[in-house]
Amino acid sequence: MESPAAAPAPAELEQHRGELTAYCYRMLGSPFDAEDAVQETLVRAWRNLERFEGRAALKSWVYKIATNVCLDMLSAGRRRARPMDLGPAGKPLLENLDVPAEITWVEPMPDPADAAVAHETIRLAFVAALQHLPPRQRAVLILCEVLKWHASETAELLDTSVASVNSALQRARATIARADLDDVDTPAVDAALLERYVAAFEAYDVDRLTELLREDATQSMPPFDLWLSGRDDIFTWWWGPGIGCKGSRVVPAGTANGSPAFGQYKIDPGGGHAPWALQVLETSGGRISELTFFLDTGRLFPLFGLPEHLDEPDELEQVEQVLGRDEENLESEPFSGQTQSRERIDGLEPHGHRS
Repeated sequence: MESPAAAPAPAELEQHRGELTAYCYRMLGSPFDAEDAVQETLVRAWRNLERFEGRAALKSWVYKIATNVCLDMLSAGRRRARPMDLGPAGKPLLENLDVPAEITWVEPMPDPADAAVAHETIRLAFVAALQHLPPRQRAVLILCEVLKWHASETAELLDTSVASVNSALQRARATIARADLDDVDTPAVDAALLERYVAAFEAYDVDRLTELLREDATQSMPPFDLWLSGRDDIFTWWWGPGIGCKGSRVVPAGTANGSPAFGQYKIDPGGGHAPWALQVLETSGGRISELTFFLDTGRLFPLFGLPEHLDEPDELEQVEQVLGRDEENLESEPFSGQTQSRERIDGLEPHGHRS
């Protein structure tokens, strides 16, 4: 007679935290919701360790718990979105800024340093497209297409039939196909391109920026629902309502959703530079194709390990060292912009955002 399998130790549960976080993020569209879901998953699993009978693999068991947690969280029916999901691009006019109270936004997630993840499965556009799927279809697509589970394994996890899984997968694939996701470059973005972008943005040099952005580039600024299509409209915004960004400092923040990320700091009238946006860039054909400026710095900057404020001169010197610049380059790129330029957009910042 076989002895019952020993219950797994809590440490065995903890080793699944990273992959569960990525799974829950794709399900929920927010790193903060994903962390809550994973924590709840591990708590439920820990409380029920003695009931784990070993008939299924531990990984399958915790994924089943995580899926149920996510489905519970999604039961309210509100899905996350990106500005471009809500309607056509708008004109680069100040009066077009609006923060819709009924919308929750897809939020960026830092890429773990040790994770080998297919770039296309964590892109912001793909995560946003997933949110269009009913929750169970979403789980089926992620498990079968992203994590490469067999239909039989997915059916067992969801307590349904293989036929139902295959049917849900077919419908989910059709929905994602209709999203018509644009092709982007591989994660190995040209480092020289990024260095040129940082230098050009900090100098607010329209000629250099023109060389770096595609003509059909897009820009969005959650929590505002306005998004811009085309380099001309982007530059009209930057040199119009967004002129307060002139004189900003840009700090590398690793990668978010497989794309380069930067912390942007605007001139602070009180001295130094204050947080303004987490920039996430996508490139296509060796040029920048999309810029997303996430303005919720109070939540996102700590998540990406960015400082709360850049003070003169120590922290700025550290930033320059990170960017690999020497003193000669610093002398040739003086700070530009005036603090009074902030008045063009100040007062229209999203609720809770620090300027």
